[in-house]
This record gives sequence, structure tokens and C-alpha cells, in this order.
Amino acid sequence: MKVVVDLSRCMGHAQGAFLAPEAFRMHGEEARVYAPNPDDAQRDQVLRAVAACPVQAVLVGQLEARHAPAEASPS
Repeated sequence: MKVVVDLSRCMGHAQGAFLAPEAFRMHGEEARVYAPNPDDAQRDQVLRAVAACPVQAVLVGQLEARHAPAEASPS
């Protein structure tokens, strides 16, 4: 599972730190730390944390789809 937090969107609500503490942590009032490849055993907790993010700043497994080149249309 790949996890990415868009830190420009994240408002520091710390929902992930409460719902998936092994994958998301807050250090002090500002620093947000996350595990980019959490263990599959944490999947349910991570998905709950993603759903709880009020600004939808956490993406799971969507990087490949967002950055994949467009398929060429047949000529």
C-alpha cells in the first residue's frame, strides 16, 4: 500500500494520528510524519484515517494513476 500526504493541503487536524498511529504521527504542533508504505496489517486503520481527513489530503495507491502517461490512441 502506498500512502502520500499532500502537505500543502493538510491542515494538521491529526485524524490520521488518532486512527492509524503507526502510520501517521504528529511531532509538536506543526510537523506531520507518515509511513509512505505502511504494512498491509494496518490497511483498515489507514483507510479509516484517509476517509476521516476533512480536506482529503491523504492519497492511497493513486500515484500511479495520476502520473501514468496517457495511452496513445490507435492511428
